[in-house]
Amino acid sequence: MLQRIRRMLIKEFLQMLRDPRMRVVVFGVPVIQMTVMAFALTTDVTNIRTAVYDLDRSSASREFLSDFTAAGYFTIHVYLDSEKDIADLLDRAKVRAVLRIPAGFASDIAAERTARVQFITDGTDSNSTAISLGYAGSIVDSFNDKKLLQRSRANNLFSKPVQVESIARAWFNTNQESKYYYVPSLIATMLFIFSLLLTSIGIVREKELGTIEQVMVTPIRRIEFILGKTLPYMITGYISMTIMLFVAYLIFKVQVHGSLPLLYLLSGIYLCGNMGIALLVSAGAETQQQALLTSFLILMPSVMLSGFMFPVKNMPEPVQWLTCLNPMRWYLDILRGIVLKSVGMRDLWPAVAAQSALTVIFITGAACRFRKTLA
Repeated sequence: MLQRIRRMLIKEFLQMLRDPRMRVVVFGVPVIQMTVMAFALTTDVTNIRTAVYDLDRSSASREFLSDFTAAGYFTIHVYLDSEKDIADLLDRAKVRAVLRIPAGFASDIAAERTARVQFITDGTDSNSTAISLGYAGSIVDSFNDKKLLQRSRANNLFSKPVQVESIARAWFNTNQESKYYYVPSLIATMLFIFSLLLTSIGIVREKELGTIEQVMVTPIRRIEFILGKTLPYMITGYISMTIMLFVAYLIFKVQVHGSLPLLYLLSGIYLCGNMGIALLVSAGAETQQQALLTSFLILMPSVMLSGFMFPVKNMPEPVQWLTCLNPMRWYLDILRGIVLKSVGMRDLWPAVAAQSALTVIFITGAACRFRKTLA
């Protein structure tokens, strides 16, 4: 048995890696795509191009503008002289926000009245708009606290104003940097995409070339055939995963805080499940084009319903139940748990159990399907 599997492995590796372009696809493309998308996918909103329409032109308005840009979230792109310029700049997307300070801003502050400013955002990107509005609100609150402190000290030099301070802390990812969320998710996505695509065309390619009949007339058993077809892609998946983890640490400073052996062990279960799906696709396809199209039909829902882009808990309840059949959903829980939280099997066992059950179902289904189509 081991001798037959070894021969199958050698054949698969030779067939997969003899083409130099295929080597680039297997080992280079996943790493390149993960790196590029990790730079592109971010929810951190900084350097927001802002126009300022200051009708007050006072020391108080200049102080407010200084505080507004000090944190680095907003960058003043232009100072406006006319109200009509606001709509023009937003229409042409020259700026993403406009800060309008009305006349009388300084006098309202001096008279201890409510001083108002208007913050106008583009609004086409709801996520960026919500974040920029949050930034602006925090800056205004900070400016109010500073003025309250100055006023209290001016009224009574020896008294200290009563303040209630709220200190917020994120337990994991303290600085809330999106790269620590997206980079591990991209590794899971790249592993799913390439393990599914490469494996799904593995058997179909032999059908098109007519070599699968030669394999099937040999004494090789069905389980040996499946292992011979999946193990090479599992090994290449592990190699790609190792390279991506190294690049994630080298470029993005994303490191594995938990057990690395546990991560590799559970990643093997994930890869096996992906191979099972790919083999099911291969068994039902007659050409490589059919296999690729079917794989793409599986890819998009799997990625969108994994919790990568949208939290699973925010989805309708029937869709939440549907995501239980998605191996990528459970692997994301495992990957984030080990990489970010440094948790072990005690906390990950529900995801591991679901992932393992799906792997068994897919591999068993693939074995049964091959008995029907290749016997």
